[in-house]
Amino acid sequence: MKSDFILAFNEIVDQRSLSREVVMEALSQALITAYKRDANIGTNQQVEARIEPTGEARIYLEKEVVESVESEQTEVSLEEARKHVPDAQIGDTVMVPVQTSANFGRIAAQTAKQVILQRIREAERDALYDEFVEREGDLVTGTVQSVSHGTLTISLGRAEAVMPKQHQIPGEKYRPHDKIRAYVAEVKRNSRGPQIVLSRAHKNMLRRLLEYEVPEIYNGQVEIKNIAREAGYRSKVAVAALQEGIDPVGACVGMRGIRIQNIVKELHEEKIDVIEWNPDPAIFIAKALSPARISDILLEEDLDTGRTATVIVPDDQLSLAIGREGQNARLAAKLTGWRIDIKSVSEAAENAFARLNELPLNALREEMPALIAEVERIMEKKQANRVIQPEEYKTLTDFVKVAERRLQSVREASRSKRREAMDKVRALVPERAYRMPIEELELDEDINKALARIENVGELMVRLLADEENLARMLEQGGAGDDALEAIRYAVDDLVIRRPEVEAPKAAPAAPEPVVEAVPAPAPEVAPKLPQELMAAPDMTGFVGEEEVPPAFVEPEPVPGAPLSPEAEERRKEAARRKPSKELGEPVFEEDEFEVGRRQKKGKRKPRELIFDEERGRVVARKHRKGGRRREEWEDFLE
Repeated sequence: MKSDFILAFNEIVDQRSLSREVVMEALSQALITAYKRDANIGTNQQVEARIEPTGEARIYLEKEVVESVESEQTEVSLEEARKHVPDAQIGDTVMVPVQTSANFGRIAAQTAKQVILQRIREAERDALYDEFVEREGDLVTGTVQSVSHGTLTISLGRAEAVMPKQHQIPGEKYRPHDKIRAYVAEVKRNSRGPQIVLSRAHKNMLRRLLEYEVPEIYNGQVEIKNIAREAGYRSKVAVAALQEGIDPVGACVGMRGIRIQNIVKELHEEKIDVIEWNPDPAIFIAKALSPARISDILLEEDLDTGRTATVIVPDDQLSLAIGREGQNARLAAKLTGWRIDIKSVSEAAENAFARLNELPLNALREEMPALIAEVERIMEKKQANRVIQPEEYKTLTDFVKVAERRLQSVREASRSKRREAMDKVRALVPERAYRMPIEELELDEDINKALARIENVGELMVRLLADEENLARMLEQGGAGDDALEAIRYAVDDLVIRRPEVEAPKAAPAAPEPVVEAVPAPAPEVAPKLPQELMAAPDMTGFVGEEEVPPAFVEPEPVPGAPLSPEAEERRKEAARRKPSKELGEPVFEEDEFEVGRRQKKGKRKPRELIFDEERGRVVARKHRKGGRRREEWEDFLE
């Protein structure tokens, strides 16, 4: 016959869906807490609880083995210790069982109850989180409990989930107790349990529905390449067959469209276009724009605008290709990853006809005179608002194909020159700059947004050196402002490049000063930039602000009694007539070394140039101070 403990234990395990080990640990912790509270055991003394399968519990307390016991709560005799630990010795600490009362006190019992409930709730929350985190990215079915401010609260059995407004399909109405199927978009750990976010607008919900409805997708015979979805309105799905003899589009649609119709009903009558994927971008883009017919497609990959496909369609297919509010073209661009520019045949023909007298289209008059004459006649007919026949539209289409390809070749030649110039400069930029994101420059948000296509600081430096004009155009089109380019220059200037540091050689022992003997007068070319009156100054140590600057030239002291040369005698007399100057005589340039990374603002030394000011009659320091983003030029001033 089972004991009451075993029955209660099994009931908790079944109701809470917890493992036996978790519940047993909660019970052990509750007994330990209750005994410490009842017996007033300190936190430093170890206590263990062991529960037998029959429900009998024993408490073990850590005690020190001593010869004579003075405190039964912390000490145990050697004889008693060896009953439980045969090899115990004096001074050891052992775990020995203790006698407890049949019932703990009221406070201790309440504490044990709270510990059990808290541990079971924590274990239940962890078990729920582990269960649903594994189902993240899958479909679940739940019941709507309530609708509050557009947010749904959905019951999933043992857990609750939420579906925010942005994750709902527009136009759907939800009421309490409705059964809905949704996609598990996110599962977060929370102190009150797992926070589960469901979605019916996520594109992966359509992916999961296709996997459930189409066995070929579930078995791996058909692959979903990409999905572009605007929930509640229209979706486009690109599929490809991984096994010969299988029609990927037919497998998804099903016989008489039964498979795709089940998905359409589940998604509130959302239109779904299933398209066969093709490795050729031109063919893939033409299929993605279905049901519109395409006359011609030109593919270009620009450094600034990225991959662009110029699509030429007949006049009667223009609205169908664009779709309502541009929906068809927008979904096709998301599906293919190309920027799509759609033109009608008439519009493209008018633009090309207006440039017939410009390069490179002016050569068409000599190369294709019959075609150009026919185009001129059709354009005159169009300007007179007369009806254009289908064969005449075909002539315009042929003309547009030739003209657009000529213009494309010119643009491609210009891009090739830009790439060559940038490739030459790219080797001059350090490798470390290519690993630094644009955010390291700490530019304004509008500039970062305009530079979204540039991946790193290295590419930005290449653009500054070899492609500044197009970089300025990119910033202007991105709405970064007129001073954005100057701000980028200042930011790149702050992000300097340092040469690898080399250890300075150890200083050699000081040698005794040699005796200076008479030397001939210095040649006239020594310090040619110094004014003549400064060359005679005996003290050539100058100060700029509070920084001492070493002299550029010092006249060697003559040996007493040695005759002076005529030039030295003349300089001595000139120095006697003038007050000794303590200014520098020769310009000295100080250069900072460079390093990839941010320059430390504190203690930074700016480059300065020491020059002789004729108006003041002394040497001064000229500094270059860069302005803010609004300042147009660098300011030179004297200090």
